[in-house]
Amino acid sequence: MDPSRYVDDNDSYGFYSSLGADGGDLLKIGIECYTRLMAEPKENKDQTTSQSSENYEGWGFDLFPERRGTYKPNLKNILFQGRGNENLERIKCERKVASCLNKSPLVKIMMGALRRSGCDVNPSRHIACELCDTSVHGGYDPIMNQIVICQNTAVSKGTIQGVLTHEFIHMFDNCTRKVDFRNIEHLACTEIRAANLTHCGLVSSILEGHSSIFNFRKKHQDCVKHKALISVLAVRNVTYEQAKAAVEKVFDRCYADLEPIGRRIKGKSVDFELAYAEAFLMGYD
Repeated sequence: MDPSRYVDDNDSYGFYSSLGADGGDLLKIGIECYTRLMAEPKENKDQTTSQSSENYEGWGFDLFPERRGTYKPNLKNILFQGRGNENLERIKCERKVASCLNKSPLVKIMMGALRRSGCDVNPSRHIACELCDTSVHGGYDPIMNQIVICQNTAVSKGTIQGVLTHEFIHMFDNCTRKVDFRNIEHLACTEIRAANLTHCGLVSSILEGHSSIFNFRKKHQDCVKHKALISVLAVRNVTYEQAKAAVEKVFDRCYADLEPIGRRIKGKSVDFELAYAEAFLMGYD
């Protein structure tokens, strides 16, 4: 599907993040901590978006302080926050990322799908381990066309795998679907797809109160809507009503779009393996 069908021009550009909290805390973090990014979308699939470098304040990089080289540890960071070991953290993070790229079925599907679509991923160019605010695990920077893994919060391979898969969905949509990230409905669509394909498994959905073993199918949609709504609120300066309206408007079509994974992952390992086994049908192996 093509999100360009849902065009209502807006003027803000988002930094799309994997948040490190859930429910009300996640909503609070989204509303309080995120600001808008102002830029034009890129034409070339693998070139950074041309935009002014005059002032990066208020672009949402406060949660990603190493973006644009703004982070410099001071004595307080070292003494009271355990900083000063960033290089060691980065090495550990990069090793875990490499392991996920080589072993994770979902990550391998996404890599193959991007390659097949003409957007081959160069890990050293398109994936960066960086220090982040403790409220996030990672994000997708559409200006740089780069995934950020938060080396200080995404410390397990499972978390890194989840962040990579989620952010690869945004990268894939950016590559193949003419997404205008300034458009709230385009944003809602890619967030619906990311939540649908990489979150809201049976166990996590039950633990977060969105589902039960008796009504999983219906409640799965509620979980996806909830995740997408929070993500839109987190990266856009819009009201709850505006975000909800955007999610509801595009939900049916975007929820039905399972490309490139091809199935909803319910949390069982067999789902991962089946998705990977079926990837060749789309030429994504």
